[in-house]
Amino acid sequence: MIKRGVEKRKIFLKSQDYHRFILGLEFCNTSEPTDLWTLIVGSDPTKLLRKRLEEKRKIKNIPLVEVLAFTLMPNHFHAIFREIKENGISQFMQKMGGYSTYFNKQYDRAGTLFQSRFKAIRVKDDVQLNTVFAYVHTNPVELWEPGWKERKIKNPAGAIKKLGEYWASSYNDYIGKSKFPYVVNKEFFLDFYGSEKRCREAVEDWIRFKAGQTTFGPEIIE
Repeated sequence: MIKRGVEKRKIFLKSQDYHRFILGLEFCNTSEPTDLWTLIVGSDPTKLLRKRLEEKRKIKNIPLVEVLAFTLMPNHFHAIFREIKENGISQFMQKMGGYSTYFNKQYDRAGTLFQSRFKAIRVKDDVQLNTVFAYVHTNPVELWEPGWKERKIKNPAGAIKKLGEYWASSYNDYIGKSKFPYVVNKEFFLDFYGSEKRCREAVEDWIRFKAGQTTFGPEIIE
C-alpha cells in the first residue's frame, strides 16, 4: 500500500517525525485504544523513549495486521501488510491517522495531512510478491537517483550502498542489521526467500534491472 501527503507535501520534516510514525506502526497495531501523544510528551527523544517503551511492550495485545515491510519517504510511505483481523488494515490505518494530529501540533498547522485514502494493491502470486518486496525497499533510491524508475540509474552500485545506509525502512532488518524488531514481522519473507542473502539479492536485482543490467519479473503499477 501507499499513502501520500496532500498536494504532495512533505509529511516528515525531521528525524523525530520518522520515529513518531514508526512508533505508530508498532503501537497502533491493536484494537485497544492507543495514546502515543501521552507516551511521547516529556520523554527524551535521543533515548527513543526507552524506559516508557519497555513498559509499554510488556502489554501484549492482539495485532490487527502483520507489518511485513515499510519504507518512509519525505512525502509518502509504502508498507506491506498481511491482514490478521477482518478489516484489520482499514482499522490500523484509521488509528495511524493520529500521526496527522501529532504533525499539526508539532508545526502549528491545521487541516488534512494525507490524501483522502490509501492506495492498496492485493498481492495475487509469488511473482508479484517478489516485485512488491523489492519495489517497497528500493523507493529511497529516488532521493539520490531521480528518474530511476524509468531505468535511468547511473550508478547502481552506489545506489545499493546508499540504500543500506537509509534507516527509515525495514530493509536493514532483512539483511541482518536489525533496526525495528518490534515493528516488522520478518518470518513471512524469510520463509518466502529462504535467507537474508536472498532478501538482499531481490532488492539489489531490482536496482540492477532499473539500470538495464539484468531482467526481473513483471513491474507493478504505482
